[in-house]
Parts: sequence; structure tokens; C-alpha cells
Amino acid sequence: MRIRPTLERDIQWLPAIERSAAQAFADWPTLAWLAQADVLDIDAHRAFVATGTSWVADDLQGRVLGFACARFERPALHLCEISVCRQAQGQGVGRALLRQVVDTARQAGAHELTLTTFADVPWNAPFYARFGFETVDEAHLDPRLRSILADERAHGLVGRCAMRLGLGR
Repeated sequence: MRIRPTLERDIQWLPAIERSAAQAFADWPTLAWLAQADVLDIDAHRAFVATGTSWVADDLQGRVLGFACARFERPALHLCEISVCRQAQGQGVGRALLRQVVDTARQAGAHELTLTTFADVPWNAPFYARFGFETVDEAHLDPRLRSILADERAHGLVGRCAMRLGLGR
């Protein structure tokens, strides 16, 4: 497996990967609807590629197994999505993609890496906590993270939290 910047030719595969990854929610009664929910569209992926904040993991045969995309929101890099196709989950693909995002944030001089995720889903907040991310208490949310969470709630995503990884300077 290798991690590399997403190329234009990769974009066609990314919505299907995100749909495949979402199947992991099918067994969670309150979140099962996510298995059929909308995913990032081609134009959104093109925007991430254009800013150099999209990466894919591919196997030795060149098949894309997963992707990560982020956006700079000074002084942070905000992780928007990590998705790994269902059959490649649990094999370190997500960890490798996350390491790439962390490295990019550090190299760019970001003060922190932020994200929003489900607080109680094992492959969400607990996964990120193992990497050193800390949950941001609601009373300490900055306006940017508060706005992201509010937008998610407006789209039916409940039980979410914001997390941050301080990158040191």
C-alpha cells in the first residue's frame, strides 16, 4: 500500500469508496441511515485536489482503497473525511491516511489538526484518541468548530464531537 496525492483520474472512485465505508454504520440502529446517505460529490473532491489536500491509499495493483481530504482553516488543518472501502478496513489504511494528514499539517505549519466525528462509534472518536486527538469540550469550541457541528446537526448528524490534535510549534 502507498499513500499519495489524489490525482484527477482517482476522483471517479472516491464516492464509491465513501459509500462502501458507510456500510459499517448499517449495524448501528440509530446511524444505519448513513449507509444510504449522500457522499462527497465529484466537484467537492476536485476542490480538495486543487488545493493539494486530498490523498489516496492504493494497493500494489493501483486500486484505490481509501482517501482522506482536508482543508486549511488557519491556524488549523481540518480533516473533512477519511473513508476506507469496507473490504480494506482494519488493515491500517485509515491509520496511514491519518499519518499523511498529520504530516501535511505539520509541514504546513498548522497549529493544530481538527475534525468532527461520532463520539461513541469505535472507529470514530476512539480511533482518533489513539492518535492523541482530544475531544474539545463544548464550552471551549471556537466559532469555526461550533459552526461545523451546528451544520452537521442540521443535516441529521447527532452524537458528534469536535477533536483536536495540537501540533506544537
